[in-house]
Amino acid sequence: MRKLIECVPNFSEGNDMNVIKQITDQIETVEGVKLLDVDPGQATNRTVVTFVGSPDEVIEAAFRAIKKASEVIDMRHHKGAHPRFGATDVCPFVPVANITMEETITYARKLAERVGNELNFPVYCYENAAFLPTRKNLAAVRAGEYEALPDRLSKPENKPDFGPASFVPQTGAIAIGARDFLIAVNFNLNTTSTRRANAIAFDVREKGRPMREGNTITGKPIKDDKGNPVMIPGTLKATKAIGWFIDEYGIAQVSMNITNIGVTPLHIAFDEICKKAQERGIRVSGTEIVGLVPKRALIDAGKYFLKKQQRSAGISEDEIIKIAVKSMGLDDLKPFNPQEKIIEYLLASENKQHKLVDMTCTGFANETASESPAPGGGSISAYMAALAAALGTMVANLSSHKAGWDERWEEFSEWAEKGQQLKEELLALVDEDTAAFNKIMDAFGLPKSTDEEKLARKKAIQDATRYATEVPFRTMEKAFEIFPLLSAMIEIGNPNSVTDAGVGVLAARAAVMGAYLNVKINASGLTDTTFATDILSRGAIIEAQTRALEDELINAVNLKIIG
Repeated sequence: MRKLIECVPNFSEGNDMNVIKQITDQIETVEGVKLLDVDPGQATNRTVVTFVGSPDEVIEAAFRAIKKASEVIDMRHHKGAHPRFGATDVCPFVPVANITMEETITYARKLAERVGNELNFPVYCYENAAFLPTRKNLAAVRAGEYEALPDRLSKPENKPDFGPASFVPQTGAIAIGARDFLIAVNFNLNTTSTRRANAIAFDVREKGRPMREGNTITGKPIKDDKGNPVMIPGTLKATKAIGWFIDEYGIAQVSMNITNIGVTPLHIAFDEICKKAQERGIRVSGTEIVGLVPKRALIDAGKYFLKKQQRSAGISEDEIIKIAVKSMGLDDLKPFNPQEKIIEYLLASENKQHKLVDMTCTGFANETASESPAPGGGSISAYMAALAAALGTMVANLSSHKAGWDERWEEFSEWAEKGQQLKEELLALVDEDTAAFNKIMDAFGLPKSTDEEKLARKKAIQDATRYATEVPFRTMEKAFEIFPLLSAMIEIGNPNSVTDAGVGVLAARAAVMGAYLNVKINASGLTDTTFATDILSRGAIIEAQTRALEDELINAVNLKIIG
């Protein structure tokens, strides 16, 4: 469950590609970071760069890029159409997968502190990373732009969050922040009318439309006492939208930026556009995502549409995404390839590794049977547990679709989703157990000529052995978590599938027992006897509880079979 964040720094150079390349080259020096896009603008004299990866690696890449920008960009000579106040003008971070906004804020502030301390120019934290409410708005932080910095920095209320409160002419200042993911999306309409597309856009966008006298399209705009137009807000928060005609497709579209998918998810925007279009006699024929999208946006959408259909959401990730694609017509204008459009999938394809769980059943069995010591009992235990979770999930899904049980679909869907989550976690442990064994082998292969090397080797062996003890223990814990699912399916699930749940019980029991054997043999090699004693004790409790549950649940299965 790799944590991913996206970084979208804006550099104050949009013409000299040599300068831009020097900056982006620094990003690509960091392993584990993928440079997704470099978008220079001549009129703005500004380049927007997008890269993604694990948090620590992304922060390091951002620091290197900011440092290089401070060396190769001279703000004393910068002119451009876009507001700016520094060589690296803004550097926002976006949570993409398996990471919260709070964690992302911590990383953003960590970078801000490092930039201020090591590069010695003013750093402001903005949006969600802001320390002060007045600094949430970037426009307020950047007021007056670069030219106003000498005066602004002289005032106590404008003291930067990190770095010196002094003007650095070449570099200026930087705003570092955290925000939610922005999705650029176009909704295809069965009309060629830009005016009607615009009307739909004004219906939904947060800004809305100007209020007019007589509440008519042609009425005179109403203004407040300051002379500003009075707006009728749209129905979707955190959205910007406009209507346009696309020559390439011969249709009008509502083009939208969703600036915070936590406030307005993609599927909610789609449904609202459909509703407003229908009110005007227009149909949404499909959706076009511009650029990349985080996996969670499509998973949430797929589950949303499954729920509307009163169908179980406890199905595979691939199937959920397929439902999202078909429900919103993401393949209306051209094929939609999740491997190329979803950030996590794109990264996985770039860093494709040989995984046991990607093998065929035959291939996995043959690999296990080979003379190689891994995969071994630990990986097999994790795989048995994954199969146990899969069986419980299958019974839940079959129960949700059983004729006459329609009103219970949501109850079983919740069980199926829990089973799917456990299955995915256990499949990850299949490969992690083998990786843990390989760490031990690598540690034993370290040099041991000098006393220093011997100490380092001894520590590496102990660290690897502890890790190889913790992994099968996690398998025990996760396998044990399957029993409530299996118990429920035996008791309330489709009676025709009770033996499937029973086989799941046997597989989960074997997984716990097998994983505990691995815990015991690896713990025997640890010099940290306190840790070893504790994990063995906890494992023994899980093992004893598993034995008792197996007897109880298999008896319940037999009673169901008898009638």
